[in-house]
Amino acid sequence: MARPEQVLLLEPQHELKFRGPFSDVVTTNLKLSNPTDRNVCFKVKTTAPRRYCVRPNSGIIDAGTSINVSVMLQPFDYDPNEKSKHKFMVQSMLAPPDMTDMEGVWKEAKPEELMDSKLRCVFEMPVENEKTHDTESNKMMSSSLLKSESSSLPPKSMSSTLDDGEVKKIMEECKRLQMEAQRLREENKQIREDDGLRMRKSNMMSSQHSSAVMKKEEGLSARSVALIMLFFVVGVIVGKLVL
Repeated sequence: MARPEQVLLLEPQHELKFRGPFSDVVTTNLKLSNPTDRNVCFKVKTTAPRRYCVRPNSGIIDAGTSINVSVMLQPFDYDPNEKSKHKFMVQSMLAPPDMTDMEGVWKEAKPEELMDSKLRCVFEMPVENEKTHDTESNKMMSSSLLKSESSSLPPKSMSSTLDDGEVKKIMEECKRLQMEAQRLREENKQIREDDGLRMRKSNMMSSQHSSAVMKKEEGLSARSVALIMLFFVVGVIVGKLVL
């Protein structure tokens, strides 16, 4: 039996476009509208779950209402020659009147009750003069989504989330510590060079002193030899006179 056609209206219908640069989180929106007179359960699935964050990724759309789904692409190294193979699927089914457990409803759903629509992902790089504006808008959208999500987290999770200001302070502190380490390395190098210079001077002075001592000793020994020779000559002359 063929599956029924999708009752939800998707905007966009076939493609989810993500505009770079992709060095930060890039967010795009998917609008799901329910034009029927019954509530509709939905799920959003992707072929690359580690690359995307979807909020909300499941829920119920009341009759005659719509919902915006934020799809956040995580930062990555963009290659313009590589085509994206990522795809999304919006799966839906009519909600039972007495539904209490949505997970149980999905598990017990029959294949002929499920409806789905598929979208492919498209990556685009903006022209130079649009890059700055797109980067700022993506940061603002991601920041607002993270703040709204963190408001529903317990206090411990909220305290562990760093905002841009704290990250900037940490980066500045790291840079300061790196500069301080570099300065200490340079001072240590200078101290080693000064110690080497002092050692060379000390060696030179000690060698000069030893040379002077040796010369002095040589002078003394020469004078001693001369005195001995003088005494010997005087002794010989005195001996001849006596004889």
